[in-house]
Amino acid sequence: MDLTVKMKGLHRVRAKLADGTEKFYFYAWRGGPKLEGKPGEPKFLASYNAAIASLKATPKGRFHSVISGYKASGEFGKLAPRTKSDYLKHIKVIEAKFGTMPLSGFSERNRAVTRGLFKAWRDELAQRSERQADYAWSILGRICSWGMDRGLVDTNPCERGGRLYEADRTDKIWTDADEERFREKAPSHLHLALLLALWTGQRQGDLLRLTWTNYDGEFIRLRQGKTGKRVTIPVGEPLKKALDAERRRGALILLNSDGDRWTEDGFRSSWGKACKKTGVEEVTFHDLRGSAVTRLAIAGAEVPEIATFTGHSLKDVQEILDAHYLSRDVKLAKRAVEKLEQRHKQVSNKGA
Repeated sequence: MDLTVKMKGLHRVRAKLADGTEKFYFYAWRGGPKLEGKPGEPKFLASYNAAIASLKATPKGRFHSVISGYKASGEFGKLAPRTKSDYLKHIKVIEAKFGTMPLSGFSERNRAVTRGLFKAWRDELAQRSERQADYAWSILGRICSWGMDRGLVDTNPCERGGRLYEADRTDKIWTDADEERFREKAPSHLHLALLLALWTGQRQGDLLRLTWTNYDGEFIRLRQGKTGKRVTIPVGEPLKKALDAERRRGALILLNSDGDRWTEDGFRSSWGKACKKTGVEEVTFHDLRGSAVTRLAIAGAEVPEIATFTGHSLKDVQEILDAHYLSRDVKLAKRAVEKLEQRHKQVSNKGA
């Protein structure tokens, strides 16, 4: 007897493992808690009943009900797995802090007081990390916005809350010298990761999930985990040479020194150690994505061409170029002067 038939709202997710096999994960509802055990097992039924009981026990008239509604929503369910996991960590803290707050605290009359409470909480979090405090604030704001759109709360006290953390990475790009030092001194199993990042402009998580089936000898095709966009990337000669020479040790392209799948934390740790060893410490792996955009622009690629290549939106590419990188790159200034000189010569020749 299939017990899952009687479990209303049960959500099943199919995942493809690194070895090519498939595995199914079950959740009490879309966006709800993951169930333990396998269908038909007592543990599975018990975890399902516990999840449903916790949902039914959500007190009415309290912020708990809005939080629970958001977690069960399609909006939350559509988030990428990594994003969803990060959200849940912060939502757990939000529930503990504000779950019992009466919904009357979100009325126009009480909005200012509630906003003050929320900001005091963010300031408390900021003592440990301003960046994480901003992230938690944005999640709280999203929950409030979701509840407001559905008539569950009257206001969103987090609107236009500003940011505490301001990252100035205007000059944080990988130079040719950085790349050369890294390739000379970093462990060889990290070299391909560097090339992939610089020649595809993709995020760390997407590169770590790349399989050999994503590469056909001419293009790399992938679906970005964060945005869900499908991207087709022509493979440049340096990257193609490295990929074709790589010994295929498994389904994934990037593997650690033992030939095993990278965890994101494991890769981040190894990359950080390699950067320290090579003296490339002012830039991060994430900066390779912006560096790829910059190199494409310096090579003469237009914004739409760059966006098609990396999967950024047109707006994001323009913001990267305007606010973070190109204002600091002297090569572009030299190109501009060369064009101005050429125009001056043309005008002078006409007048002669």
